[in-house]
Amino acid sequence: MNSEYDGAPTESTRVTDGAGLVFVWDEDARIEVRGLGSEVVIEANAAGLRTLAGHLLVLAGDGVPDGAHLHLEDGNGLEEGSVGLVLERSDEE
Repeated sequence: MNSEYDGAPTESTRVTDGAGLVFVWDEDARIEVRGLGSEVVIEANAAGLRTLAGHLLVLAGDGVPDGAHLHLEDGNGLEEGSVGLVLERSDEE
């Protein structure tokens, strides 16, 4: 997914992907993703949780195609040291 950034993800930011989906980060959002053996821990403040919820609602929206996704990485929406996280819509069984 190619994204156009209007600023750093930790500020109030809108990211538009090639399909026209708009992902918005709440101001002061903090999201960290850690892999702990067979578990993944997503730790976030309230703004970060609202941001993730919003991203999931965008992907769940009417008309969003199967396979639409958003990559979150260390320095690109996630706190330093985080493992990457991909949010992807999959309507196939």
